[in-house]
Amino acid sequence: MPILDASASTLLVVDFQARLMPVIEGADAAIGNARRLLDAAAKLEVPCVFTEQNPAGLGGTVEALSAPGAVLPKMTFDATGSLGMLDHAPEDRAVVVAGCEAHVCVLQTVLGLLEAGRTVYVVRDAIGSRRIENKEAAVRRMERHGAEIVTTEMVVFEWLGTCKHPRFREVVALIK
Repeated sequence: MPILDASASTLLVVDFQARLMPVIEGADAAIGNARRLLDAAAKLEVPCVFTEQNPAGLGGTVEALSAPGAVLPKMTFDATGSLGMLDHAPEDRAVVVAGCEAHVCVLQTVLGLLEAGRTVYVVRDAIGSRRIENKEAAVRRMERHGAEIVTTEMVVFEWLGTCKHPRFREVVALIK
């Protein structure tokens, strides 16, 4: 199904780490949009999973994104190579991906998820790279291989589905 359903989605937040973020182009915007996604996910009961690339070297997830969810440390760029990652992304759930760096860990994780038969939505305004051209090349490549490219607002409104949703007002307030 091309429309996201909150009850059949998992939010994957890739490597928004303390030592990495200062060098990411547009980091504040990507973090802000990831925060919106996490807040909407919490209100709509969408499970969240975080990855951290070499946390001893790059630090943990930035404080601004702290939220409940599994945190999977990894050394591989493709998170699907981490123990238990695919258990957090069952085949019957769409994986909504935010994170850094778009052309390294996000790209390789998305390709790994697609290879494993998962449906993947990459949130373009919630991913980042050190250089914008790397991000744009990664977005084109992920799309070419079957990932849907979406924005934070697209995800939030698709998760809601209707203005009659009981949490509509509080969820929409996150993006206004």
